[in-house]
Amino acid sequence: VIGECIKEALGDKKGISRYGHAYLPMDETLSRVVVDLSNRPHLEFKFAQGTPDAQNFPFSLVEEFFRAIACNLRANIHAEVLYGRDGHHIAESLFKGLARALRIAMEHDPRVIGIPSTKEVL
Repeated sequence: VIGECIKEALGDKKGISRYGHAYLPMDETLSRVVVDLSNRPHLEFKFAQGTPDAQNFPFSLVEEFFRAIACNLRANIHAEVLYGRDGHHIAESLFKGLARALRIAMEHDPRVIGIPSTKEVL
C-alpha cells in the first residue's frame, strides 16, 4: 500500500529528480540504498548470510518490504548492508536509508523540464 500511495502522490513525475541515494550509519552498521523512480520495478537486496533478526522482527521481512515497495511504486531499488552485526541496527539503517533516498528522488528539481527520462530522445 505504501508504494501505491507514493506512486499516486507523484502523479506524472514532472519535475522530480528521479534518482536518489543514501548511505546510512546506525552505530556499527552501514547501509547503502539507491533508488530510480523509473517505472520499472526491480529490487537488488544484498546482505550477509546469517544476518540476525531484530527482537520480535525476522530480518526476512525487511527484504519483503523492499520488494513490495519496488513493485508497487514501480521503482528500481538497490539496497546493500555494507557491514553490521546487530539485526535491529541493520534493519533500521535500511529503512532510514530508503526513506532518505526516496526523499531525494522525489524532490522537485527546477532544472528538470517535464518527466525526467531520455526515452525516445536518445
